[in-house]
Amino acid sequence: MIVNRSRGLAALTVAGVAWGTSVPLSKVALAWLDPGWLTAVRFALAAAVLVAAVPRQKLRSAFSWQVLAWGVVGYGGAVLVQNVGVQKTSVTHAALLIGAGPVLIAVITALWRHVVARPLAWLGFAVSLAGVAAVAGGRGGGASPAGDALVLISTALVAGMAVAQARLLADRDPVAVTAIQFAGAALATLPFAACTTGLPAAPASAGPVLAVIVLTAAATLLPFTLFAYGQRRVPAEVAGAFLNLEPLVGAAIGIVAFGDSVGPRQVLGGVGIVAGIALSSLPALRDRRPRLATAG
Repeated sequence: MIVNRSRGLAALTVAGVAWGTSVPLSKVALAWLDPGWLTAVRFALAAAVLVAAVPRQKLRSAFSWQVLAWGVVGYGGAVLVQNVGVQKTSVTHAALLIGAGPVLIAVITALWRHVVARPLAWLGFAVSLAGVAAVAGGRGGGASPAGDALVLISTALVAGMAVAQARLLADRDPVAVTAIQFAGAALATLPFAACTTGLPAAPASAGPVLAVIVLTAAATLLPFTLFAYGQRRVPAEVAGAFLNLEPLVGAAIGIVAFGDSVGPRQVLGGVGIVAGIALSSLPALRDRRPRLATAG
């Protein structure tokens, strides 16, 4: 069937906005669960919901060792490393490094798939990355080189996952693929968490528990599934541009919920992020040739 790119771009937009809640929610949840347990619980709950919702036939059709392996590495491994990094560095630095994801996706796509983004798209990546730097720059403290390095490694793993996902989604239901990958992430990180830290202690308050629940629903189930849906409809490097909505939304949450100050630099950075996404998406919107999908 002819894929509707507008719906794909809308799904990617919602996914990017939802992911913006991930780091703030993780910060709250990490007051109760350590990085391993937070990753395992997050993906186990999300996998349980999707596995129950997706027909068994679609799950069987979507299953392969490649799909499962990328769930282990690109979801479980990447988020585990990111959680450790977020513990060791500031939200500001984490957001800035995560904002490098679209550029890494474009580079990995060029090296791995030998597909080079158009000049206008590269301009969009640059503008959006500059916007991330403006929004995140100078905000927050407690950064460390080790934490920054871990967040960058996590971002590179996510970028590799985004490129690989383009082929994994071919002829497969995106929700079923996401369910299998969530399960792989949970199965890989659960033993790690149990062996390294033992069972988690009871929560001291309801706040971290609520954060885990919202993190699972609003920052895991919703964005990962919508991103898989949208990625089937646009090139990986265009889909990756929408990852830059994450630091923009994170900064907005900091302003509204935590009383962070906002100035012209942050406003200009937000405009740059949105403009960069528009520029990098424009080549796909101008290309009127139909993209064909055999499942969906």
